Amino acid sequence: MSKRNTQSNKAAARERLRAEREAQAKKDKTRKQLVVAVSVVAALAVVGGISYGVMQLNKPDAWEAAADAKNVSAPKNTSGDDGTTVVVGEAGAKKTLELYEDSRCPVCATFEQGVGETVSKDVEAGKYKVKYVGATFIDNTDNGEGSKNALSALGAALDVSPEAFMEYKAALYSAKFHPEESDDKFAKDSFLIEVADSVDALKGNKDFQKDVEDGTYDAWAMKMSKSFDKSGVQGTPTLKMDDKKITAEGSENAPMTADEFTKAIDKALKA
Repeated sequence: MSKRNTQSNKAAARERLRAEREAQAKKDKTRKQLVVAVSVVAALAVVGGISYGVMQLNKPDAWEAAADAKNVSAPKNTSGDDGTTVVVGEAGAKKTLELYEDSRCPVCATFEQGVGETVSKDVEAGKYKVKYVGATFIDNTDNGEGSKNALSALGAALDVSPEAFMEYKAALYSAKFHPEESDDKFAKDSFLIEVADSVDALKGNKDFQKDVEDGTYDAWAMKMSKSFDKSGVQGTPTLKMDDKKITAEGSENAPMTADEFTKAIDKALKA
C-alpha cells in the first residue's frame, strides 16, 4: 500500500469518527432536551394539580355559597328581609309567641312532643300568633348539615301553607322521626321527604319534593339562621313573649309539659 493511500485512509477514518461523534452529540442533546421538557411538563402538572387542589379546598361548599347568595328565594307566607319573618296564626291575635328552635335539637324535640299540640290548638283558637326563628348551630357543634337541610325543607313546607309548615315541624320533632343529636339523618333529602309523607298536605307533593331536592330554600335557610344568630338567644328551645322569656315556674328553662306551658303562657298573656 502506498503512503498516499495510507494517508487517505487515515483521513477518511478520522472524518467518519468525527461524523459519528457529531451524530452522537446531536442524539445526546436531543435526549437531554426531551428529558428536560418532560421534567418541565411533569413539574407543571404537579404545580397545576396542587393549584387545582388548593382551588378546590378554597372553593366554598354549597351551604357557604347559599349563605353568601345575593338573590334569595323566600317561601310564600313569609315577610321581612329575605322572607325571614315567619308568623303563623290569626292576624287579629294581639300577642305573639316567639319560638326559637334548631331542628336537630333533642330538647326542642322533647318540647314539641310535650307542648307542640297545645301550641297548635292555641294558635288555631286565636289565643296568640307564633313567630318562628330557625337555628342551625348544632351543625357546627356536632358537625353535619342536618339543621340547615331541615330548615330548608321547612321553607318548602311553608311555601305550601302555614298549616303544612306547622305539621311538618311537628313530624320532624316526633318520637318516630327525630334522630339522636349526633345522627345527621336530616342531611338526607330522602329522609326529609319520608317524614313529609306523614303530613297530608306534603304526601306525594312533587313540588315540595323538588324544592327539597333542588335546595330551593337553602339560601333562605341560611338567612334565617343569621337572624337567629343576631337575636342574642343562646340556646334552644327558647320562648319569648313581649321580649320576655317564658319559662317553667321556678326554672330558667322552657316549659316541657302542656300544664307547665299553659300556666306560663297564661301569665305572659295577662302581662
